[in-house]
Amino acid sequence: MKNLPVRMARWSAANPWRGIVGWLVFVVLCLGIGIATGTNAATTEDFRIGEAGRGEEIAADGGLQQRPVEHILITAKPGAGRFDIEAADTAAADVAARMAKLPEVRDVADPVRNAAGTAVRVAVTMNGPELEGKKHVDPLLAQSAAVQKANPDLRIEETGSPSISKGVDNLRSEDLSRTEVIALPVTLITLLLVFSSVAMALVPLLLALSSIMAAVGLSMVASHVFPDAGVGTNVILLIGLAVGVDYTLFYLKREREERARAGGRLTPQGVVELAAATSGRAVVLSGLAVAISSATLYLADDVIFSSIATGAIVVTLVAVVSSLTVLPALLAQMGMRAERRAERRAARGLAPKKQRAHKNGPGRLTAAVLRPVAKHPAATLMVTVIALVALAAPVLSLKLTDMGRETHSRSIAAMQVYDRLNAAYPDLKSMHQIVVRADADRSPEVTAALRTLAADVRDDPRLSGTAALRTSPDKRVSLLQLQVPHYVSSDEAQSSLKDIRDTYVPETVGKLQGAEYAVTGDVARYTDYPTHQEQKLPLIIGALLLVTFVMTVYAFRSIVLGLVGIFLNLLSAAASLGILVMVFQHTWAESLVDFTSTGSIGSRVPLFLFVILFGLSMDYQVFVISRIREAALRGVPTRKAVIEGIGSSAGVVTSAAVVMVTVFASFAALHLIEMKQIGFSLAVAVLLDAFVIRMLVLPSLMLLLGEANWWPSRGVRRARTAAEPAPRPLQPVS
Repeated sequence: MKNLPVRMARWSAANPWRGIVGWLVFVVLCLGIGIATGTNAATTEDFRIGEAGRGEEIAADGGLQQRPVEHILITAKPGAGRFDIEAADTAAADVAARMAKLPEVRDVADPVRNAAGTAVRVAVTMNGPELEGKKHVDPLLAQSAAVQKANPDLRIEETGSPSISKGVDNLRSEDLSRTEVIALPVTLITLLLVFSSVAMALVPLLLALSSIMAAVGLSMVASHVFPDAGVGTNVILLIGLAVGVDYTLFYLKREREERARAGGRLTPQGVVELAAATSGRAVVLSGLAVAISSATLYLADDVIFSSIATGAIVVTLVAVVSSLTVLPALLAQMGMRAERRAERRAARGLAPKKQRAHKNGPGRLTAAVLRPVAKHPAATLMVTVIALVALAAPVLSLKLTDMGRETHSRSIAAMQVYDRLNAAYPDLKSMHQIVVRADADRSPEVTAALRTLAADVRDDPRLSGTAALRTSPDKRVSLLQLQVPHYVSSDEAQSSLKDIRDTYVPETVGKLQGAEYAVTGDVARYTDYPTHQEQKLPLIIGALLLVTFVMTVYAFRSIVLGLVGIFLNLLSAAASLGILVMVFQHTWAESLVDFTSTGSIGSRVPLFLFVILFGLSMDYQVFVISRIREAALRGVPTRKAVIEGIGSSAGVVTSAAVVMVTVFASFAALHLIEMKQIGFSLAVAVLLDAFVIRMLVLPSLMLLLGEANWWPSRGVRRARTAAEPAPRPLQPVS
């Protein structure tokens, strides 16, 4: 009763209003400081990875880096008849003149007709870095709309990286708003069913939301160390609602148990202290496990994963702090109010209000599940493990790709124009860039080698034959751009990149002594990112396994349980990933989950799934095994302790799982394919972890291990010895 969670709970319970006001001040301060410091957004440089990233760095050194480009496409209006090419040329000249006057525009190219004579396009290059284009694209869209209004017989529309990125951001915001509309009411209904009290149901939800608000502010501050890649807030919402409700739920359920057990013999403050001594410790351990597991994402050496890790760590730690500070204060205050109401009823001569009986044992469904587990643990373990391994088998065919621009939802207007632009101008689909850096006096030698390369690939059917050579003003950097009339994910684009890197470049610029070169561009970016993730995956999984083992051994003083934790987490994550592959790499589930299969999994999804699942599964593992160990430390035989611990924790674990699944499943309804895959995989993972791993695999495995569960700790053995009755003294023989 002297550990930190208990001391914090004791102070908060004794000073409830100070605790509540202090928490509100903390939330406001976090938000205020965050808004004052602002968000440090990741720059183009932060996203550079692999050879493609090195090529971008070389190009930027010479001022030849990619810039935000918008295309204005002019075609015949549907149903308007023949395409008037002269009118289109006039409209193109008008739009070019308008764009050239905008301060956001760097350069406007001459209008280009397509080969079929069915379209005219104008390329507009914007000022600033590539990632900044979406912030300044509105004036360009406004001018395109004005030209369209002046030419009602033509279809004049705009697309490009800036307008597509802006559309994606708007769609993501709309989707997140819908997930809140789904997740919050379902979470509240679940909590109402658990507690049968509006006040008690609102507490977890309000604490989770306030933790999210504080975490958003703190993440803004943290972004000045770990730049925000634009996904931090999404992660905070995704993880914050799940763990915030979970931690509060664990604490509340234990407080109700202790109150029922005390039967009115303890003050509300005393009941809160008892809950803190048990569930408070479990919450701290769970929160640390999630935070440390999330921190392994920093090993990915990727700004997106660093941003994810920062958001997950901040919101988890804030949720832990709320459970240890303001929650005890709220519970104590609610308990004192209940006592005062009871006293007023007694003073008026009214009978005490009948309290709902609190049931500590397992429910009927849990008891029905545990009966065969207790009778046949070996058979249960074998059947469930075989089933989970079978679900994991599709992982062997896992194909990771970067979810390129062409995978975005066609509900975005700019994506519909993107399709029409690529149909009219196939050579715009993707491109290769060969970048060379050498001394300025070698510029003629470098450009000659690049021209030779361009001549070598001119007749390659996988390329369009269009090449553009540029040299920096200081003559140190040269760039050859080759257009590819295929999407980056196509076999033609991928094989052409391989041949350029392995054959064409080594035989030309590769022979220039002392020159630095790299192949970058759309196809290289698409290829190098998944390769980078695949290389980092073993390192991060190894770190996760180590974290799981160390945290479990620390929590329960048992090497055996540490190994059990590793086994269970690997089994759960592999099965979840296998189901993800079955669903998203094929087309059979497209109508069920509302997506268009890319035949692959987003390269970020497996890492995110493993890290977040390993952390979240520790919630259940710590909570469930803590209950089992509590019983064992009271001297209860291990077999009985396992059944008792699983049974007493099943209700809260089920409730917590329903909340998590609701939150994650709401993300599966998003339009963005990678977010959909993440939400779906996490929802499946939590279902498997809560209802299969913790209800079937864990108890059957612990029943088979028996006393070996606690090795090498002697605590359980000493407790059992102390609980055994002392031998009766021998009576003298008369």
